[in-house]
Amino acid sequence: MSPAILALFQFSIIAYALVGGVFLAFSDFVMRSLARTGGVGGVEAMQVINREVFRWVFMTLFLGMAAISVFIAIYAVVNLTGGPATIILLGAIIYLLGCFAVTVFCNVPMNAALAGMDLSSDATKDYWSGIYMPRWTMWNTIRTIACIVSAALMLIGLTWLPQTELKQGLISDDRLPHSSASISHDNRHINAKSPRTGAFARHQR
Repeated sequence: MSPAILALFQFSIIAYALVGGVFLAFSDFVMRSLARTGGVGGVEAMQVINREVFRWVFMTLFLGMAAISVFIAIYAVVNLTGGPATIILLGAIIYLLGCFAVTVFCNVPMNAALAGMDLSSDATKDYWSGIYMPRWTMWNTIRTIACIVSAALMLIGLTWLPQTELKQGLISDDRLPHSSASISHDNRHINAKSPRTGAFARHQR
């Protein structure tokens, strides 16, 4: 794995967690707060949120991670093997299905329906409290969990990957900074450079 691709994989861990953190805020307290505003205050606030979200960094990150997840999945299938490949592939697929697809096919249609509703209508209030709030929050919680799981799987897969590549001979053990071979080499190097160590060894003999 090249340094650039490794950096991309590492970035995906942070990005998955960031996206999941935003969704977590909505499921944890934002939606409950909007529900307690009374009247149509929550509806109006949610309509504004749904409009503003398209203009900021979050949407770029959300859509960008969908494209990156496709690349990660293809790379894992083509270039990786063993357990790490499976885990990394699952992480990418879970984001695509559990986060991106859920957003596109579940949350976004509900947002579109809410955006076109009249704030003074009783039907809007009924839709908000009876359908939108419980269902939107449920799907939002699902995509929150998907993002967290994706980040965890990517972290596990990248941590496991060097050991798998070492066993397969794809990398040498001197690339693992804490390997026994590198530690042994460092010890020999220190002994050779230290006159005190050599003198002590001759005294012992």
